[in-house]
Amino acid sequence: MSTDFARIMTLLRKERGLSQKKAAEDLGVSQGLLSHYEKGKRECGLDFLVRAADYYNVSCDYLLGRSPEPEGKTISIDDIPEDDPNVRDKVTPGSVMIAFNKKLINNSLSVVFSLLSKCRSSTMIKECCGYIMLAVYKILRYIYSANPKNDQNFFMIDQSTAPFGTNAAMNVCESKISAASSGKALAGEDAVENSDDLSANTKTLAEDYPRYYSSMVNLIKNSESRIKSLGEEE
Repeated sequence: MSTDFARIMTLLRKERGLSQKKAAEDLGVSQGLLSHYEKGKRECGLDFLVRAADYYNVSCDYLLGRSPEPEGKTISIDDIPEDDPNVRDKVTPGSVMIAFNKKLINNSLSVVFSLLSKCRSSTMIKECCGYIMLAVYKILRYIYSANPKNDQNFFMIDQSTAPFGTNAAMNVCESKISAASSGKALAGEDAVENSDDLSANTKTLAEDYPRYYSSMVNLIKNSESRIKSLGEEE
C-alpha cells in the first residue's frame, strides 16, 4: 500500500483533533492496530480503507495519495481558475502544458503571497520575494540563451557566471528565510514572532483559498513526485 496512506491517516486524525484511541474506537479497530497503520508498519485491507474514507469524508484515492484532492477528483486546465480573470491565454494543442502549469504556479503564488502577508516579518517577505525573482531570472536567462543570436549584453552579468551567482544569491535568501521562519532574527533582520498567525491545515486552506486550493495541492504533489523520482533514478 502507498506510503502516503500512513501520513495522510495521521494528518486527518490530528487535523480533526481526534485522539488515536477515539479514532480507533470509531473505526472499529484496536488502538494498537491503528497505530501500526499510521506508522506504516501494517497494511490495511480494502474494508478498512473504505471505512476510513467514509469516516474522514475523503476519497480512497486521497487516502492512498493518488489524488491531492480530498474528493479524489482529477483536475483539467478548465477546472483551474485564472489568477487574473481579465487575461485569458489562447490555448492550442501545443500550449496546453504551458497554460496548465502557468495556472498552477500563478494560483499557488497567490496563496504564498497571502500567507506572507500574515507572517509580519519584513525579512520573510523580502527574502521569499527575492528567492522567487532569482528563480525566474535564472530560468529567463537559460531560455534567452537558447538562441545564440540573442545579444547577451541584454544582461549586466556575464552568461558564464550568472548561474553560479544566482545560486549563491538564492542560498543566501534561503538561509535568511530558514532563520526567520524558525523565529530566529539574524543581525539586522527580523523573524516570525507569532507562528499562530500562520496556522493552517487542509480544511482551513481549502476554506481560505477556495479558488486556488486545487492548484496549490496539485503543485505540491507534482513537486514531491519530482523529488521522489530522484531517489528512484539512483
